[in-house]
Amino acid sequence: MTNTTRTPFSKQLQSKIDLLSKRTTKIQMGDVSFDSPLLLAPMSAICIAPFRLLMEELGAGGTVSELISCHGINYGNEKTHQMLRIDPREKNIGIQLFGEDPEAMARASEVAQERNPKFIDINMGCPVRKVVSKGGGSALMKDPKKLGAYFGAMKKAINIPLTVKIRTGWDEESINAQEVIHIAKEEGLEFVAVHGRTRTQQYKGRANWELLENLATTSPLPLIGNGDLHTHKQVQERLSKTTCQALMLGRGPLRNPFIFLESYIQEGEDLSFSSRDYFEIIQRLYHYISEYTERERTQLVQMRKHIVWMAQGFPGVAQFRGQIFTTPDLGDTMKVTEDFFMGLEGKDKNINHDEAFMTSGHG
Repeated sequence: MTNTTRTPFSKQLQSKIDLLSKRTTKIQMGDVSFDSPLLLAPMSAICIAPFRLLMEELGAGGTVSELISCHGINYGNEKTHQMLRIDPREKNIGIQLFGEDPEAMARASEVAQERNPKFIDINMGCPVRKVVSKGGGSALMKDPKKLGAYFGAMKKAINIPLTVKIRTGWDEESINAQEVIHIAKEEGLEFVAVHGRTRTQQYKGRANWELLENLATTSPLPLIGNGDLHTHKQVQERLSKTTCQALMLGRGPLRNPFIFLESYIQEGEDLSFSSRDYFEIIQRLYHYISEYTERERTQLVQMRKHIVWMAQGFPGVAQFRGQIFTTPDLGDTMKVTEDFFMGLEGKDKNINHDEAFMTSGHG
């Protein structure tokens, strides 16, 4: 197996990280503070502690866990409780729960609070059928009249901040985010994150930023805007004009782990991240995942998907993807990865953002 000892970043990479990190500004959202207004969105089976820790290291002002079932927590499911793990090096982490029953959510919140997150977040944005069909995720937006009791039960159960992530509505005929935000305010929630699509849109089409900006202007709670922030140029442009207090990035960091830092590159500045930098990041992620679990199969599954996502846009990625998914050994996978990224010296990464990416649902 490949040596997993954590080695420092090269001087070249560390100097870029240090330079750009100094340009971030701390923000306050209700009773929750973050190291910058650019946050990592919760994503199912992705936002486990190793990836969250890496993203904080690369400029994310805060992170949120993958969505975690309140019922799995309350039933004592071992795998679900594993999802609650927080690395002690994480600074600004929230745990996100989902479920349709207020009392079950309240009990699960008490358990999650014991892991010492900065806040508990409610998932009201997940559009996938297995969550929605049971009344959780974005299905909760169908009947706002029930939300007062729902939020209230959770708020009473914990003594740390409670927050919520929602969509603009169930469909175009029921855009009710503003109503939900006002109910959340009345029940004492600290802030709201809004994905700029309806549930029926899933992850297709475009996020409605005009609506998000209007919501932020009138919201009684600090508002985080989320949706289609795939490049650092898009993030920079949105940061320059937004009325949102913060922005949340989901799919963008999967293909470009440097997107948080790149968003602070100044106009005309000759600064970029090379394929060698990408491989250093992959090595760091491998170290964190190896700390997180001793199961080599789990390590391999996690590393494969992140390696392939980070490789997207580089020349020869199709052939490389085939190699990765046909290499059964983890050590060999890392060697194939090293050969690929180190062989790209001087070659640029060019992603076609018009092509669909991760549109089947992730949280």
